[in-house]
Amino acid sequence: MSAAYATFGLAPAMRAGGVLADGGYQVHRDFVDFIVDGRPLLFQLSDLDAVSPLASDVPPAIFTAQVRSLLLEAEPPLSGGRYVIYGCPECADLACGAVTAVIERAEDDYVWRDFAWQTDEQVDLELNGYRGFGPFRFHGDDYRAALNSLLDAEGSGSRRRVLLIGARVALLARLAAALRTIGIGADITRDADGVPADELRGYGAVAFGRGVGEEERAAVRRAFERAGVEVAYVDGLAPIVPLLVAQIEHALDRSPVERRRLTRLVTADGEAGVEVTSACRVQLTAYRLDRLSRTRAHEVFDGLLEPGRHRIPLDAKAVRGESYLVARTAGSVLVESMTR
Repeated sequence: MSAAYATFGLAPAMRAGGVLADGGYQVHRDFVDFIVDGRPLLFQLSDLDAVSPLASDVPPAIFTAQVRSLLLEAEPPLSGGRYVIYGCPECADLACGAVTAVIERAEDDYVWRDFAWQTDEQVDLELNGYRGFGPFRFHGDDYRAALNSLLDAEGSGSRRRVLLIGARVALLARLAAALRTIGIGADITRDADGVPADELRGYGAVAFGRGVGEEERAAVRRAFERAGVEVAYVDGLAPIVPLLVAQIEHALDRSPVERRRLTRLVTADGEAGVEVTSACRVQLTAYRLDRLSRTRAHEVFDGLLEPGRHRIPLDAKAVRGESYLVARTAGSVLVESMTR
C-alpha cells in the first residue's frame, strides 16, 4: 500500500490526571501531540489513554533523544525499525502496551506505516495491527521543521505548578498533597508580595479559596503583573479536594481548545450536556458536601460517547443543594455547578 501525503504538525496536549471518586488517582502528563492532516493523531486512534514520547516531565537529554529518534538520527528503539508513537501515561512500560509504527525515509520524505498495538519486543501485525490506518507520508522539510522547533525552544517543560491561596490551611494542605500525588507541584501562601519574579514564573495557575477577599486577590494579580507572568486564576467552587483538583487541571490545560476531546459541559433541566470531538470514554461524577461538611461523590455516567453533543439524565442523587459536576476524558476535564 503506497503512502498518501499528509500534513504534519505538533501541538501541546494533556493527559488529565486527578483524584478519582473511588480514592484512586491518575497522573497528570503534559506532552506534545502529533497533528496529522489537521487532527491530533491520538484522537484518530479512538479511545486511547496514552501520551507521546515528547512529554514535558522527562529530563531534557531524554526529550532531545526522543526528538532525534523521530528524525531518524538514532537507531530505532524496537526491532523491525519500529518506534513508540504513544505509550502508557503512568509508567511508559512497553508491557502496558504502546502504539508503535515503522518510521523510514522515502527520498527526502518521512513515512509512518504499519501501526500496531505492541506489548512485547515483537509485534504481530495480523493480530494487533491497526488495519486501514495509514501509512502517512510527510514532506521532509515540514517534518524536520516541526520537530527541530522543539529543540530550538527554551526548554520543553511547562509550568505544572500552582500557587494555593486561602484561609483554610488544613484544606490547602490536603489539596497540595493531592496535586503532588498526580504530578502537579503546589505551594501554599497568603500573598505573593516580595516573592522574586523568577519564582513567580514557575507557576502556571493561582487558586483562590472562597474565603479570600477581592483586595487580597487583586494584590496577588498585581504581583504577577509586575513580574510579567501570565497565569490562570482559579476561583475555588467548594472545599472539596477532587473538585478543586479538577478545576486546577482544567486551568493548566494549554492545548488548543479546538484540539481537545471534551469541549462542552452544561447542566439544565435535570440533564447534563456533553460535547466530544472524537469517540472516547467519558466519566461524569457529581460532588457535594453533606450537612456535616463531608464530601459525597456520585457516579452519574461512565461510558463511550461518539463525536457530537449528548444529553445525559441526572438523577436526584446527583443534584442536591449545592453540588458540582466533573466530566473527564483521558485528555481533558471540565467542571460545572449544579443547582436544584
